[in-house]
Amino acid sequence: MIGLSVAVGRFVEALFWAILRVAGMVGGVVLLVGLVLGVTWWVIRRRR
Repeated sequence: MIGLSVAVGRFVEALFWAILRVAGMVGGVVLLVGLVLGVTWWVIRRRR
């Protein structure tokens, strides 16, 4: 029974880290896209 609870705990921990990693990746991509759009907008405005 103790072994089962340890296995469940490890599974939940692995799931938590996987979700965190995906969330971090999504956040990084959104940040990168925002940065690129911001720089592009700034360059276009500067040229006028």
